[in-house]
This record gives sequence, C-alpha cells and structure tokens, in this order.
Amino acid sequence: QVQLVESGGGLVQAGGSLRLSCTASSRTFGNYAMGWFRQAPGKERELLATISWIGGSTKYADSVKGRFTISRDNARSTLYLQMNSLKPEDTAVYYCAASNLPEATEALDFGSWGQGTQVTVSS
Repeated sequence: QVQLVESGGGLVQAGGSLRLSCTASSRTFGNYAMGWFRQAPGKERELLATISWIGGSTKYADSVKGRFTISRDNARSTLYLQMNSLKPEDTAVYYCAASNLPEATEALDFGSWGQGTQVTVSS
C-alpha cells in the first residue's frame, strides 16, 4: 500500500486548464503503475488515464483523449494530470490510484487510492 495525496483541483471556466498532482509516500513510487479516475455525482467511477511504472506507456479514455495528459516524475514521487479544454461535463472528484502491476488497465488493478480532489468547470 502507498499513500496518495491529490492536489490542484478547483473551479475553472469552460475552455480553461488545470494541472492535478498526486504525491506518493513511497520511495518506490517508480515500481507502481498509476492512474487517474473521476466520479461525478450519480455516475460510475471512470478510468481516465494510466501510465506504466517507467512511464513509457500511457492510455486514455476516449472522453479525455487529446485534452488530458498523464505524466509522472519518479524522482519526485509525483503523478500529474494536465487537463486542457475543460468542459462542464468534466466536473467531478478526481482520484489518483496506484497499482503493483507494471501496467494497469482497469480499476481492479489498483490497490491504493487518494482521497480525491474536486474539479468544477463552469459554463
């Protein structure tokens, strides 16, 4: 288990940008595949993006492809999600998660979760 803390959420107008950060407690952050999820009220949790433990492989949900970018800095034990061209439908609580697998592709692959950060996009 690794402790994760998200930051960077807030209120932004449609078309704007935000960068979320997720700081991990583990010195072995580089050994975890990482992912970003979100959950809006009344909706299921959605996997947005994943990145392999070395960072060479990234995958995105169709809903954010071309607008969001996942990246990691293993030296700083930090995961990022750059969000551009934000839309009101991006409003949700955003979570980062860690997986012991070298590459994770679904929610069940992730064993550690952050507490979430709220992102609100106004129209």
